[in-house]
Amino acid sequence: MNINDNDRKRLYSGAFLRALATGMAGVLLGLYVARLGLSATWLGLILSAGLGGATLSVAVATWWGDRIGRRRALLWLTALSAGGGVLLALGSEGWLIVAAALLGMLNGMGRDRGAALVIEQAILPATTNDAGRTAAFARYNLLMDIGHGLGALAAALPELLVFATGMEELTAYRAAFLVYAGLLAAGLPLYAGLSAAAEVPARVERLVMSPQSRKVLLRISLLFAIDSIAGGFLGAALVSWYFFESFGASAAMIGLLFFGARLMNALSHLGAAWLAVRIGLVNTMVFTHIPSSLLLLTIPLAPNFAVAAILFLLREGLVEMDVPTRQSYVMAMVKPEERTFASGLTHLVRLGGWAVAPAFAGWLMSAVALGAPLVVGAAMKIGYDLALWASFRKLKPPEER
Repeated sequence: MNINDNDRKRLYSGAFLRALATGMAGVLLGLYVARLGLSATWLGLILSAGLGGATLSVAVATWWGDRIGRRRALLWLTALSAGGGVLLALGSEGWLIVAAALLGMLNGMGRDRGAALVIEQAILPATTNDAGRTAAFARYNLLMDIGHGLGALAAALPELLVFATGMEELTAYRAAFLVYAGLLAAGLPLYAGLSAAAEVPARVERLVMSPQSRKVLLRISLLFAIDSIAGGFLGAALVSWYFFESFGASAAMIGLLFFGARLMNALSHLGAAWLAVRIGLVNTMVFTHIPSSLLLLTIPLAPNFAVAAILFLLREGLVEMDVPTRQSYVMAMVKPEERTFASGLTHLVRLGGWAVAPAFAGWLMSAVALGAPLVVGAAMKIGYDLALWASFRKLKPPEER
């Protein structure tokens, strides 16, 4: 199956808009919660609720996405996300913000990893061959990280509104989340215009995974669970809270920092594709990820915001190099008709881990130390990388055999 150029442009545009919204929410959510007078514990619960909703949606996309229809699924996911954003902008009580996060599948991690992405990634490999697959995923992630970066930069919107209009600070934050909802809603006409070529060529009532694919997916999903729980301690909203509480950094400063971080992520995706050709997908995943975790361990030791920001940016230049490579690796190791399920299952595991960790991270910040989640997350990620290399270094994708 090959998607026509119009469909590809619509998918890329929808993903870019979603990334803009996600990048903005990742920076603003923790600051918004603080201005509502809610604690770090509430922030953790809100993050977990949003990721819990996202996990449920990924489960639906994994098992029923192709049967529902890819276009229809994308429309429903987009509408619910936008509706949750509106409720988030209007709420004040902690329980209402939690409900809005659950309904809207709110992602406070600063990076889009939801059900819409699962469906898009199941389609993407059919647009290229084995040799070009990793580059295709690199370009897709490049576009999304540009969106994440611009979204982080847009986190200065509340301060701009206060400066330009004299608006109350909390009202400015509410307006910013209405913009967030609008960015998501803008994806509706894009997905509505997808052609029949975006659907699976022939629907099956029940997918039967091959024994080899099942074995690979089980092993790699268990490892992804460790990595995702670690990542849940390091979400953008939690990191924003850390910089705000530790150094008094403003929303504009933090937004600019995350803009720089997403630019580093975007450039690293192109580097990952180049490096994978030379040393292999698994080696690229592992030997760029471990140094990023070592850099993360140094951030709680930084004496001021400038040093912490430099260390953070260096870390972001490496941490995302495993994203296009692992996506490409998983899609290479399963059959074409298994890709929606494989993409969905690995994302489901990742979102489940993300949903578990923030509540504990919020507690660690309140009860132990502000930097405790950074240390825990980094240590877990190093353990994951070593286990991944030991388990998969000899299992090569087609282009490396």
